[in-house]
Amino acid sequence: MKQIQQHTDILILGSGPAGLAAADAAASSEQSVTVLDDNFAPGGQIWRGGPTQWSDARAKVLWQKLITCTNVHFLYEVKVVAAPRINTLLLETPQGACSITYNRLIICSGARELLLPFPGWTLPGVTGAGGLQALIKGGLSVAGKRIAIAGTGPLLLAVAATVQRQGGQIVLIAEHRSTMELTRFILNLARSHRGKLMQAIPLLARLWSCSYRHATTVLQAHGDNQLQSISYLQNEKTVQLDCDYLACGYGLVPNLELAKLLTCEVQNNRVVVNDNQQTSQAHIWAAGEVTGIGGVDKALAEGRIAGLSASHQTASDKEQKTRNHTRQFAALLEHSFAPTDALRLLCQPTTLVCRCEDVGAQQLTIHPDWRSAKLATRCGMGACQGRICGAACEYLYGWQAPGLREPLFPSTAATLAYEPTCP
Repeated sequence: MKQIQQHTDILILGSGPAGLAAADAAASSEQSVTVLDDNFAPGGQIWRGGPTQWSDARAKVLWQKLITCTNVHFLYEVKVVAAPRINTLLLETPQGACSITYNRLIICSGARELLLPFPGWTLPGVTGAGGLQALIKGGLSVAGKRIAIAGTGPLLLAVAATVQRQGGQIVLIAEHRSTMELTRFILNLARSHRGKLMQAIPLLARLWSCSYRHATTVLQAHGDNQLQSISYLQNEKTVQLDCDYLACGYGLVPNLELAKLLTCEVQNNRVVVNDNQQTSQAHIWAAGEVTGIGGVDKALAEGRIAGLSASHQTASDKEQKTRNHTRQFAALLEHSFAPTDALRLLCQPTTLVCRCEDVGAQQLTIHPDWRSAKLATRCGMGACQGRICGAACEYLYGWQAPGLREPLFPSTAATLAYEPTCP
């Protein structure tokens, strides 16, 4: 890894579509731009695996432009641990701790999956929908494997397409939403987002024969030390199905830790930004999933505007219009595929909710809030630091997680003892 700069004009946190678009826009100002990412390669979760594995032409075009920019630097496998001073971040790298200072910052930290507990969800072989997609892109072989995909939303179709391309056998796509709800969504696409509908039609046609089922919910995963089968509910009838993998996707949760660390305003589980993607902190911008879940088009549009604004450039009316249109699509997704109240019933008293600390639902329901449950059960104190069970408890019990504390991630003692030098 290259030596980390001690200072940069514009610091971008995250190298997914939003981060790459922001870097491209900011680079034209000839100011120094540094992009940090905790992965080993650029692309984020959407364009995972690095340039050699990208199939999206937009990613390749962006990357070819960026690698020729001498004022843009990429740093990988870097975790932001703390913010010890204004405009300064403490970092942990494979080579040890260091710090970086900046004039302006763009948060493009993306999102993670919302994992809803149900009996058997911790069995090996049960993953998030996006998690399985990431594993496949990372080299997991699914050729000949029987794979069930369950949850709600367009991500299920994208994951199924990835599985098919890699030779996996899709035995079930269980869409939780009803036929009427899906029909309403498609009609809305036809009215306002025809391009999205045209993209989906060939995919739907190819997957329709793959046991695609509406109003279908996986109730339980079965197996001893490995997933062997699942039970699902369809038309008020419970069916058992053998499979090797189960990928569940009930939506995404924005990664807000960095925004909260830097005291940016957050409302309704998203970073608040103005028309230029500027946050409540005048020197900080945000783009992509942290401002609301919306997919790659929204991330690219917001990232470009954030990069332009942070580098003292102005977005065109066309760029603003494109961004606003992608936000409308994001709002439609949120309205159409938000988790329903019925999914709470999947979590039984004996179901694990915090898998890091082996805390079951029956240990949590007696508590009035997150703080009480955490003190009594250690819920949220494991390796994920509440990132998985925190979102699950918010959905299951309506709890709000307590305020964020540094360090953001489990870190070495050497990193915590590191004292940043003054710029």
